[in-house]
Amino acid sequence: MSDRLYLSLWYPNFRLESLPAALTGVLRQFALVGAKRVSAASAYPINFTEPPTYQRIYVDTGANPPNPAQINPTPDAADAAIENAVAEATEQLHDDMAYEFEMRWQLWAPGDPLPVASHNPASLASSVDSDADFDEPVLIDPDTPWKLRPHTVRILGFGPTFDVAGYEQNGHLLVDFGLDTPWVPDTPSSEDPEDEDLSDPLLDQEAQLHIQQNIEKLLAFTLLVEKNCGISSRLLWTESGEPLAEKLIARLQRVH
Repeated sequence: MSDRLYLSLWYPNFRLESLPAALTGVLRQFALVGAKRVSAASAYPINFTEPPTYQRIYVDTGANPPNPAQINPTPDAADAAIENAVAEATEQLHDDMAYEFEMRWQLWAPGDPLPVASHNPASLASSVDSDADFDEPVLIDPDTPWKLRPHTVRILGFGPTFDVAGYEQNGHLLVDFGLDTPWVPDTPSSEDPEDEDLSDPLLDQEAQLHIQQNIEKLLAFTLLVEKNCGISSRLLWTESGEPLAEKLIARLQRVH
């Protein structure tokens, strides 16, 4: 079953005034493994049941945000730069606010293979997810369902009184990676547990390689934050509470 994956970060002697710098630092580390610019920014008062008092969309994803205070899907690239996006969103810094920034990275994921009729360079190029904001080359193989696909990551910073001091549990900063399927993908299971491995479509070398690549990217970002952001502690955890390390080990054992 899919589970949400989070990274909680705590800082020594943390003060509200240091929140913008902390957010900028984590976003910069993410830019080393993902997109270089912010996709969207929001500010929420009191708790997440309240509508945002500030919201700006830098990349038009086709979504309709509820009651946005500001929407600009086609700004200058400079507006979406990390430093500028953080400065604008946190211009009104309050201790009962949460500030959220969306960024994207490319992770390997299976999908529908390309139709045989599309096996020509022009059709292939148009069918592959691409983004000029990513550094990674996209290798086109029409015979595999595995492709690098954009995934959204939410990076949040909390004021000390937001959601009744929720940062004590969730971290001064929280990274929401979304569902954990790029690292421990759901697979159809057989009714007979002894036949489960035989029905698992991920038991091949290609799946093993791409899952490992996704795990390596996740660990690289986590280590970059630990090394460069001055945190005092961190916790990588899942919404269900199931230990992530055990899930990753179980997945890697299944693909060997």
